[in-house]
Amino acid sequence: MTSKKIVALLFVISWSTGCSPLPFQETSHDHLSAASPRDLVQRFAASQALRFQLLNSIVFEYNWQAFSGIGYLNVDRDSGRFKVACLNTLGVKLFELSGDGDQVTDLYTIPAFSRFGSVTAAVGADIRRMYLNIVPSANAEIWWRSDSAVRLREPSPEGTIEYVFAGPDGDVVEKNCYKENGLAWRASYYEYREEGGKRFPRGIVFQNFDYHYRLIVRQRELIRENDQTGN
Repeated sequence: MTSKKIVALLFVISWSTGCSPLPFQETSHDHLSAASPRDLVQRFAASQALRFQLLNSIVFEYNWQAFSGIGYLNVDRDSGRFKVACLNTLGVKLFELSGDGDQVTDLYTIPAFSRFGSVTAAVGADIRRMYLNIVPSANAEIWWRSDSAVRLREPSPEGTIEYVFAGPDGDVVEKNCYKENGLAWRASYYEYREEGGKRFPRGIVFQNFDYHYRLIVRQRELIRENDQTGN
């Protein structure tokens, strides 16, 4: 099933006309600290939670229409596993799925979705892109550096992944995927704040340039965070 069909189906469940303005404050591109790029990566990795549960509000935007919902997310970055459930604004559960490094399991899908095939692979791919592997590996190469940003790139099975570090605390503010025909998708992270000794972005905007849709995620509540450091 294509991402176009997924988004179109979501609008059948609950939608409104018009796209939302960006609801987050743009990251300030102040001068980064004098730390080397590798030190910057290590500091960011140490600030990230390995295991956490979040309650988010979600907006899908496609073709000047929008679908809103509430999402519950459970992430274990150490094992690469996650679980997500999404309800529409009326409280009806749309889907629930779990995933790991190899596959996504459909735990529940509203019957209206069944006519269009499985939505789990596409939704699971987006969850992975936004929340897993957000710290570049030791093999990532410094692609570009300035006083206000550092870009590191490394190959992956789906293309070249680029991590952009910026802001006063040197957080990852963008995660981009480049394929042969250009930029395929971008995850942008906004308004980091510390909770439970770890840093979480208050908002994430995911853009899929292949299928021309946007996903806006706003963190509403950190339900639980219980781990040490990691990526």
